[in-house]
Formats: sequence, C-alpha cells, structure tokens
Amino acid sequence: TTLDVVRANKFVGEIAGKNPNYINIPVVGGHAGTTILPLFSQDKIGKTIEAEKIPDLDKHVQNAGTDVVDAKGGKGSATLSMAYAGARFGKSVLAGLSGRKRVECAYCKSDITDLPYFAQKVVFGEGGIVKVLPLGELNEHETKRLEEAKAQLKGEIESGLKYAE
Repeated sequence: TTLDVVRANKFVGEIAGKNPNYINIPVVGGHAGTTILPLFSQDKIGKTIEAEKIPDLDKHVQNAGTDVVDAKGGKGSATLSMAYAGARFGKSVLAGLSGRKRVECAYCKSDITDLPYFAQKVVFGEGGIVKVLPLGELNEHETKRLEEAKAQLKGEIESGLKYAE
C-alpha cells in the first residue's frame, strides 16, 4: 500500500509541478488493480487536480506496477520504488514503536467497511497499529470507485481465507 501512496504522490507532483515529498495521497482498499483506490480529494495538492483528469490518474496509479514490468520487457519489476516504499513504511513503524506516532496506509484487519481486511489510514504507535482512522470524506468519483474496489477485494479476501484454512 505504501508503494501505491508513493506512486500517487509522484504522479500528482508531476501534474502539479510540486515536490512529492509534500504530497500525501491516502491509498485505500487493496494492492491489485481496481482494489487500489487513491483518495486524491484528501490531499491539499491532490484536490486541485481537475476532476476530468482524475479517472486517468486513478488508472495510472492502479497500473503503475504493470507499466514498469512492461517497460522492462517482463524481465523485472519496480525494485527501487519498492525499496523506497518499504523503507518509508519501516521508518514509520519504528518511529511509532519508539513513541513517535506516525500515520501511514496499511492493509490490515478492519471494521471501517463491511470487509474484514482493508487498506486504510492507521496510526503506528508503541503497540504497532494503535488506531485505525476513518475513511474521511470521499468525492463522487471516490465513492463510486470504493464500491468497485470492495467488490473485487471481497472475492480476493474470500480466496485468501480459504487458502489459509
């Protein structure tokens, strides 16, 4: 999920001409195709992007991993961006464990939707995830996409739970 956040921040930065280090697009749902739901409206820079550009930008975030694999002719994946996202996530977890709370998006057990697992904003603290934050306000596009993401994710969760039995 952090990888999707990093990608969304980068793409918004490119469009807006801003440094992605100062952009924080929450990405909720899951980490595959339509389950990836960037909430552009919840970032001060992301919400300035014209509404007609959002569907394509949304797809760009969803397909970013596939785009890298295709660009490498099927001979690799986005290892540098994965490493960066992993380092960012690890740094936030470690900061939280040391008493400096951090907010990141993480896929975990959840009750903010009707699904048992969901990627969402969480607070990392001394006990790991100490709080799951609400989804917040969604615009019309995000509300529609949330239902699509949940429908896809429901089947994936059911498959995963069956596999784990």
